[in-house]
Amino acid sequence: MSDSRVDLIVIGAGPAGISAALEAAAQGLKVILLDEQRQPGGQIYRNVGQADERIRKILGADYRAGKQLVQALLASEVRYVPNAAVWQVTDEHRVHVLLNGNARVLQGRQILIATGAMERPMPIPGWTLPGVMTAGAGQILLKSAAMVPQGPVVLAGCGPLLYLLAVQYLRAGIHIEALVDTSGRREAFRHGRQLRAALAGWPDLLKGVSLLARLKWAGVRHYRAARNLRIEGERRAEALSFDSEGQSHKVWASLILLHQGVVPNTQISQSLRAEHAWDEQQLCWVARRDSWGETSVSGIFIAGDGAAIGGAKAAASQGRLAALAIAHRLHRLDELKLTSLAQPWQRRLRRQIAARPLIDALYRPQSPNRIPEDDTIVCRCEEVSAGAIRSYVDLGCLGPNQTKAFGRCGMGPCQGRQCGLSVTEIIAEHRKVAAGQVGYYRIRPPLKPITLGQMAGEREFDLSVFSPLKRIPS
Repeated sequence: MSDSRVDLIVIGAGPAGISAALEAAAQGLKVILLDEQRQPGGQIYRNVGQADERIRKILGADYRAGKQLVQALLASEVRYVPNAAVWQVTDEHRVHVLLNGNARVLQGRQILIATGAMERPMPIPGWTLPGVMTAGAGQILLKSAAMVPQGPVVLAGCGPLLYLLAVQYLRAGIHIEALVDTSGRREAFRHGRQLRAALAGWPDLLKGVSLLARLKWAGVRHYRAARNLRIEGERRAEALSFDSEGQSHKVWASLILLHQGVVPNTQISQSLRAEHAWDEQQLCWVARRDSWGETSVSGIFIAGDGAAIGGAKAAASQGRLAALAIAHRLHRLDELKLTSLAQPWQRRLRRQIAARPLIDALYRPQSPNRIPEDDTIVCRCEEVSAGAIRSYVDLGCLGPNQTKAFGRCGMGPCQGRQCGLSVTEIIAEHRKVAAGQVGYYRIRPPLKPITLGQMAGEREFDLSVFSPLKRIPS
């Protein structure tokens, strides 16, 4: 075996990736964990090992819990490689990565993709103005640099992250002008079947209720069932206008944070031509997997929110299960031992995802916020509007990939990450077909920017220079 070959390559050091790497190493596998960030933790536990106690208190107990996971990783035999941008993965299990400006390639026997989620785009009028960000971006600034808004802030959209960020801002002493919620006041009562099933995951439901209670106690203006959202301003955002429960409103703010849930980051699995399906509950593309997380491409597994949105705890359980299956595949576990080790994680996972159908139903993004009117920009990189995309359909465009030829839609620096789902749904609506029939962009490498010089200088990855890291200070 060459120095560049390992049993398992894990891509992404969030809850799923770390948990999988730890489990695989515990089963005797040679593991390398590639991470694009400088510190392990992923988005959910970003910078948890370096954050001071004040920031940890602001971000809450769920965030603080990530420090133990990160410490376990850095004290383990797993080879953790930060600042590693994966730009290509092949079905021969070769991973091409940029590390400190140098292109390297690593051969694995199996691969686990744990790249997590990304925020769903919310293309409403005015969303491209300066002063408009996503709620996820606001939270990243809080976690990575302890940065908080300096002026009036409005949070708008739907999903638990809006409530969580609002509470975190309150802990940081930030005044919130309003929480503009596109979900209704009594949505839960419309989903009785999901509500009964979700009781198995009651801790998650209790957390959501406690966040809402905290916002109410703090006196935050909370508008429900908001419709017709539009951001006003000439050179930058100045106000959010909307209708709520029969009345029109305008809330003045210098910063508007938008959010309507997260969706799997499928760039790598799409580039591998793994089979994907449209999930009508989560309104996104998901890779087809078996119960252990293996995709239609042999030896390529996905765990965590990069497969389907389930949350940090579910991601960790999925990582463990995928690692056990991989250990069995590589003859480190027999069938009996695999079953014995997997059963506790499988039971835990069932509880952890019990509330997900209810959450998906409660916070289903409204159609106008996913499928905008003609004059709204959809592809921010190339400034392509929803009306332009509909005109392409009138000319014979059948799917997102063809929009590239008609008007460069999806060909900008984000490679369709910010517009892909919107384009799929706009085309489906205009063609009057299901989104699953329309398809998605045909993702090709490089997945991250790389120069021809870097590509020409690619070398085999030398694992001998990466020894396991030691525990970080408490």
